Amino acid sequence: MHHFVYRNNELYCEDVPIRKIAEKVGTPFYLYSHATLKRHFLIFNEAFEGLERLVCFSAKANTNLAVLKLFESLGSGLDIVSGGELYRGLNAGFSPDKIVYSGVGKRTEEIDYALEAGILMFNVESLEELELINKRAGFLRTQAPVAIRVNPDVDPKTHPYISTGLKKNKFGIDMETAIDGYKMASRLKNITIVGMDCHIGSQITESKPFTDALESLKNLIDELRNIGIQIKYMDVGGGLGITYNDESPPHPREYARAIVDSLKGLDLHLILEPGRVIVGNAGILVSRVLFRKSGKVKEFVIADAGMNDLMRPTLYDAFHAIAPVKKTEDEQITADVVGPICETGDFLAVDRKISDVKKGDLFAVMSAGAYGFTMSSNYCSRPRAAEVMVKDDRFHVVRERESYNDLVDGESLPPFLDD
Repeated sequence: MHHFVYRNNELYCEDVPIRKIAEKVGTPFYLYSHATLKRHFLIFNEAFEGLERLVCFSAKANTNLAVLKLFESLGSGLDIVSGGELYRGLNAGFSPDKIVYSGVGKRTEEIDYALEAGILMFNVESLEELELINKRAGFLRTQAPVAIRVNPDVDPKTHPYISTGLKKNKFGIDMETAIDGYKMASRLKNITIVGMDCHIGSQITESKPFTDALESLKNLIDELRNIGIQIKYMDVGGGLGITYNDESPPHPREYARAIVDSLKGLDLHLILEPGRVIVGNAGILVSRVLFRKSGKVKEFVIADAGMNDLMRPTLYDAFHAIAPVKKTEDEQITADVVGPICETGDFLAVDRKISDVKKGDLFAVMSAGAYGFTMSSNYCSRPRAAEVMVKDDRFHVVRERESYNDLVDGESLPPFLDD
């Protein structure tokens, strides 16, 4: 459930007409519902009631400080994949001992930053990374808490670009190498083994891939215990999907039952890394129609939001529903909804049946709260969109729209150009 609803044929976010926000802020802009964000987090967390667990919101899904601060206030931890996300998390008030650092390409300065901050653990993705973390911990005269990310070779049945648990993916260490990795970690004097990590992909719409992955790790955990290596934390990653169109992902309670049953008897502290399932349907992208254009074989709706604002349709051929901000009795049309970017791949929807929107009309790209603004860019020198949060009958701009000056901030001309 989300809080984007029609009242008298006008789209609202909670108790605020979206039209009024557009009049004040301009378009395009991302819009987040405080009530939906809070509700989704609490439902997910409470699904695991009775278990020792730490829900670490996956920052890469949405790194807006207001969104992060809301989750921090609800008791969330944070899953990060860069030094920048660590910086944002600390600025949003997250305690370092509730931050887990994942990702295959941690740089030396990022590792140092995390060690100095005192994070809960690193999810280590390669043996070379393990050696580097040990070296940096020694240099900083500290211990590095680590989990090894084990790749269970499970097909998550999702888009290949967001599958992460197959042998051909770049992530983690394969099952056969994992034991050697843990043995190596146990010999490194600046490493403390604290956990095991497994993340198989994103936008997964059934429970079985998760349980298959965990079942494959049980024997590995037993084997480690037999050689004296104890695991405290089991990080099961994230990846639970949402409904964009006609998907039917499991409810968090069903997902929780499957996870709990798979880990029964192992006496582990559970770490979860939800992202999309919390924020995906809590946000939308609001855009305005610039022009209508009728081609020989296509009808085009040209919008002021494009692929630089929302990359998912172009990158993944992802579906996002298109909803008018003001409903009318007009017949629907079949059209491509496209943006102003000079790329044929710049589209928000292709051959889509939508309301017969006209020049100047507002529309909402639904389910855009995850991997929306975080994947946006300045391609074609377009300033990035504003971000807005609504709570009840109030709204606040939580990120200002970029200006043209922002586009060149930090650039400089070398003196030799005047030679």
